[in-house]
Amino acid sequence: MRKIVFFDIDGTLLDEEKNLPASAKEAIHTLQKNGIYTAIATGRAPFMISSLLEELNIDSYVCFNGQYVVFENKLIYANPINTGILESIQQTADKHGHALVYMNELTLKTNTKHNDRIQKSLGTLKMAYPQYDPEFFIDRDIYQALLFTKENEADYLSNFDDVSFIRWHEYSLDIVPKGGSKARGIEELIGRLGMDMNEVYAFGDGLNDIEMLQEVGTGVAMGNAHDIVKEHADIVTTNVEHDGLVKGLKEVGLLAGSFETIE
Repeated sequence: MRKIVFFDIDGTLLDEEKNLPASAKEAIHTLQKNGIYTAIATGRAPFMISSLLEELNIDSYVCFNGQYVVFENKLIYANPINTGILESIQQTADKHGHALVYMNELTLKTNTKHNDRIQKSLGTLKMAYPQYDPEFFIDRDIYQALLFTKENEADYLSNFDDVSFIRWHEYSLDIVPKGGSKARGIEELIGRLGMDMNEVYAFGDGLNDIEMLQEVGTGVAMGNAHDIVKEHADIVTTNVEHDGLVKGLKEVGLLAGSFETIE
């Protein structure tokens, strides 16, 4: 029976400097040659991963933490955030002086002309400061928003039951529709393939990977993962910088033990 492997990006495929280890690239190409599906599962937007998809020869992906799913370059599932909820969240953010970023499949915009937290957190993804457009969410589908705060979280968590807030950075929270997750997006893609979840593998390191690692047949946490993420994985491999992806694939039997890492 055919198998599929989902890879998170930051901290899983890419190291802290956002470099793709040569061993990881070679391993993915080997999986493909062996008839194993390879896919991405990320909190990032499609426009943020296009070059990586091309480099890895991958055409199926779960973006926005499960809200936007593409199989073989065709959109099969989309789950935008309700516009009215976004308007209410922006009102609360304005009250507290918090910044927001709105994302669709093509670009991202912000409600704040300058904010150090946006600069620092998006800077870790090697991204420039977004253009200012506080009404960007009004007339288009928004699949994920970013809230930049370390304080007053209770005002959001207690007042907005129709969305989930997931911290991905010291300064920032992802906002997605309630129940949305990488696991939900994977379910949509697996359903399209008609596969059994026992034949599904996933690699991740972040808090937004927990549901995914629990849902699939075999969940692998990177050595650099949060401790709580490791608790929900079937296997824990080494850090991304230490050929963790290759070693994890070997441990679950998807790569032959003779596969050589590239120094």
